[in-house]
Amino acid sequence: MSVSASTSTTRTIDLPGGLAVTVQEFGENTEGTGVLVLHGGAGPRSMAGFAAGLSQHAYVVVPTHPGFDGTPRPASTDTVADLAGAYLDLLDALDLRGVMVAGSSVGGWIAAEMALRDNATRISCLTLLASTGIAPEPPVQIADPAELGPVKTGELAFHNPQLRPDPTTLAPEQLAAMAANQQTLAVYAGDPFCYDPKLQGRLHRVAVPVLVLAGEQDGIAPLEYERALAASFPRASYRPIAEAGHFPHIEQPAAVFEAIGDFVDTQVEPHRA
Repeated sequence: MSVSASTSTTRTIDLPGGLAVTVQEFGENTEGTGVLVLHGGAGPRSMAGFAAGLSQHAYVVVPTHPGFDGTPRPASTDTVADLAGAYLDLLDALDLRGVMVAGSSVGGWIAAEMALRDNATRISCLTLLASTGIAPEPPVQIADPAELGPVKTGELAFHNPQLRPDPTTLAPEQLAAMAANQQTLAVYAGDPFCYDPKLQGRLHRVAVPVLVLAGEQDGIAPLEYERALAASFPRASYRPIAEAGHFPHIEQPAAVFEAIGDFVDTQVEPHRA
């Protein structure tokens, strides 16, 4: 896949059913394929550097989940399944095929649900970055930022202390935006938080190759959880990322891009041939 440029533009796309989704696009859709990047509870800014890096090789689309960053969220859009259906509609609207769907945290859960519903076979593979979605096996737990607060969440989410956000340095409007995003996350993540108890039993139906990337120091979705997630897919590759927490693509981007490159070369491209 290639693009003519890696510039970024933002627009709103109207989907069937009246849902409007704001998307940031990196590069141009010149070949009818690309990468769909799905953010987690940290919002679309947490995927900006990752998307820019991918755009050196592909057209990249980063939607903002309705309700995040001040975007409108219709009352009828309130589950991960709703988002999965909406983003399949987005692939239809953009007429993309052979798409890698890359999701971080709850974005990975959305990606998995998309693969289960992809009856138009637009998706070629999944890349799951510290993904949630399946029920954790006790004593393993998925940490809930709403219960932990921003300081403790930062400690669990980032291996590098310098990357942990300091709430005391943030302006009131920034704190309000973060709180609003967490409220929206709670709507989509549901109860139980960040997983569907029945999802694991359905993942054997995902036919495309899957790459599961896990931060070795992730305190939000621990290594044991990510191993179990990878084992739930019939065609999954599992790769732990050293010196990284819940955002391996931020803390160790070189290692993440290397893993994705290996995955595409060995698991995705041979399957297309």
